[in-house]
This record gives sequence, structure tokens and C-alpha cells, in this order.
Amino acid sequence: MRILVTGSSGTIGTRLCEKLLETDHEVIGADWESCKWLPEVESLRIEVDLRKADELKKLPEDVDMIVHLAANARVYELVEHPDRACDNFVSTFNVLEYARKNSIQKFIFASSRESYGNLDAMSFTEDMAHIANCESPYTASKVGGEALVHSYQGCYGIDNIIFRFSNVYGMYDDSVRVVPLFIRQARANEPMTVFGKDKSLDFTYIDDCIDGIMLGIEKFEEAKNDTYNLACGSASTLVSLAESIHQLVGSSSDIHIGESRTGEVIKYVANIDKARQKLGYNPQVPFEEGVKKAVEWYTKHS
Repeated sequence: MRILVTGSSGTIGTRLCEKLLETDHEVIGADWESCKWLPEVESLRIEVDLRKADELKKLPEDVDMIVHLAANARVYELVEHPDRACDNFVSTFNVLEYARKNSIQKFIFASSRESYGNLDAMSFTEDMAHIANCESPYTASKVGGEALVHSYQGCYGIDNIIFRFSNVYGMYDDSVRVVPLFIRQARANEPMTVFGKDKSLDFTYIDDCIDGIMLGIEKFEEAKNDTYNLACGSASTLVSLAESIHQLVGSSSDIHIGESRTGEVIKYVANIDKARQKLGYNPQVPFEEGVKKAVEWYTKHS
């Protein structure tokens, strides 16, 4: 197929394009930023601001599938700058309109575990996301994006798969997301702050996430018009993350514990049974191994 990947210069986008290039698929990237990691991914990028409908005219019309990853994805930053959540919603609308106008009938949407909010649950199945649980503008942009995707299937026959990701980490990320941030701070022996003593999340090694997306692409017809959690299926505390990185790096950083921040989910474990059953999804990298791999990657590439 000819596959358009929006957000192709981001963490997941870069790795997905890298993997797609190893297959028989033709890949087109769309991003407003260059890919700093891989020249081969940068070479397929079309520079486009998805917030501006006219800019999507730069994209080819003859595309078989869209994987829409592009988003402003830092939860707390969108609490501080809620206009970035509006950007997410507008970009998703514009990409769906591009699909409708060009009769592109296959659409994969990157949503988030933030969609579940702070429910008191042991693990989260896909039917547990509700608008009343929106904790932040970022969450609202993803729940609203999912609603748009469903509406375009109902009205225009654009089939879809919605993936809810959870704390994807491992490589191709120099942002202030918690894993690369802690690695940088630990290596520099700078203080590390955990926001939430008991905060525990389902960290997903990037190759497990990419395997799930690739399965969605390969098995689209069998899996379409449904929502899937892509995660590891177990939770780890942010304190244990900080301590693991601290030990692996051999750091002298102080680890501080702060209060949880407004808008952030405090506890999340994904139920991944549906992805296992319908896609054959089977994550391979447990938390301890993934953190070690991440530290090794960043040590080698910085």
C-alpha cells in the first residue's frame, strides 16, 4: 500500500516509518518539523502544517491508508497552553477531510490512555472511556478526535482503527517526556522530580507499540472500526522508573517527590486482551528490560 504517516518526525512516527521502509509499502511522511534522527525518514517528509486546510493540498491524492500520529502530546503542557489541544482537534479534522475528499478509506488514529481519566479500576478495557472522565484539554482533544473518526466512518464510509497508546518510550525522543528527561537529568547528575509518589503507569517500549501498529496495517480488514489498547499490560511507578534510570546510569542525582500535577492520570494499567485476540498483539519488552534498552540507546546517541 501507499501509506501516509502524519507526525512522521516524532518518536513513534520515525520508528514506524523506519519499519515500513523495510516492507513493500510505499511511505509518505507529513510533518512541520524535520526528522533529526534518520535521513531516510527525512527524505520522504512533506513539510505541512496540518492545522491549515490549504496546506494539505501539498499531500498526494492517491494514498491507500493514513496513519494519523501528529499531535501536541505533552499533557501538562496542554494544561498550560490549551490552544495546543485545539490544534490537535483541528489537525485531525483537516486530515479526515483530506481523506474524504480523496476517497481514502483506511484511517488509523493515535489516541491515548488519557481517555480513561482517573477511574478507580484494576485495569482498563476499551469500553471504559467516557467524556465525563476528561482530565485535561489534551484528553479532550483525543476523545474528540475519536468522535470525529467515528463520525467519518458513519457518514462517509472511512474505515478506521483507533489505537490508545500508553507512555511510549525507548528512542528517537529528546523531549521533556519523563523517560528521556530522567535519562538526561541522571546522566548530568541533576535533580530528578517525580510528580506523584504513587503514580503508576503502563510504560510501552516503542518496538512493542510499532508491532501493534504494523499488525493493524496488515490486518486492517479483520480489525477495522474498533478501538484497541496498545501497551505492556502492567504498571510501574514513576519512582521505580527514576530509581532504575538512576542505578543504570550510576548517577548521583537527588530524586525528589512532588505532588501530582493538574490534568494528569495517576494510575493506569491497560487490558490488552482485545489487541491480543484480534490482532495477535504480544508485547515482548518488559519494563526493566525496556528501561535498560532506552538508557543504552540514549548513551550511544548523545
